[in-house]
Amino acid sequence: MSETLKLEFDDVVGELEALFSEISKVYVGKKELVELSIAALYSGGHLLIEGYPGTGKTLLAKTLARAIGGTYNRIQGHPDILPSDILGFHIYRVTGERILVKGPVFTNILMFDELNRTPTRSQAALLEAMQEYQVTIDGVTFPLERPFMVIATQVPEKAARGAFEVLETLLDRFTLTAPSYYNPPEEELEVLKKSDYITNLPIEQVTTPRRVYEISRRLPELVYASDEILDYIVRLVNYVRNHRAVLYGPSHRATINLLNVSRIVALLDKRNYVIPDDVKKVFIPVVSHRFKLREEFELEGLTPQAIAEEALRNVPVPK
Repeated sequence: MSETLKLEFDDVVGELEALFSEISKVYVGKKELVELSIAALYSGGHLLIEGYPGTGKTLLAKTLARAIGGTYNRIQGHPDILPSDILGFHIYRVTGERILVKGPVFTNILMFDELNRTPTRSQAALLEAMQEYQVTIDGVTFPLERPFMVIATQVPEKAARGAFEVLETLLDRFTLTAPSYYNPPEEELEVLKKSDYITNLPIEQVTTPRRVYEISRRLPELVYASDEILDYIVRLVNYVRNHRAVLYGPSHRATINLLNVSRIVALLDKRNYVIPDDVKKVFIPVVSHRFKLREEFELEGLTPQAIAEEALRNVPVPK
């Protein structure tokens, strides 16, 4: 058994700051998306990004992997992709020996581009990996590297031709969702100035996969959440669940994710305790993709984000 790493609060805060700084060297703007990607990683979760092609989503994932000294693989979603293209497969020799050919899922950071171009059969290949950090191939179970994080992208529904719906059970396994659209002109100018050399900029490794995993595993030791904060989280989620426009609400996984991501937000703000503003900041990214509205309300133009915003306005904030 390996020795448990010693985690000092100031060191962890400095690590998160350094990680944000390294990513920002090459990833221009979109501070909130960078913070959400760090929050997903250090809470042991996954991130779903919606946006148009060419808005830097792959660059973000590759840079994150380099900055933690982790491995990186990429999958391009398309209608012909098979589960074995994601998980891997066995080769059988004439001697009867069975050799595993590992799929791209065996990595620290997995970039799954255009998830909603992928048929549901192949989407389902991610379910065990994202929840249990293991995969089963031909009846044999294999553990994945830790940390293991999926950063998936999806093309907006209105712009996607022939897209598949993402499984509800798979959506629920994404800790956070975030948009990635075009940068404003002043940031695009900076992107243009860096375009000749941005992919060759040296990214310093500021941590290790082992430290990232250890921090995510020991978050409760690092950041305190009071009973009032826990109660606030539960009341927010239940407001959404019990709303008359909601067909089915966020799962219990959403409640747990909201707590852990709020702890990372506190760390990014150099605090060892969660405040209501931490919860408010990430409530919409954590819950808005996890519930479905009744059809009659969808036809009226109501959105999950609007329900989440209503919850933030109406649920009393602890003092």
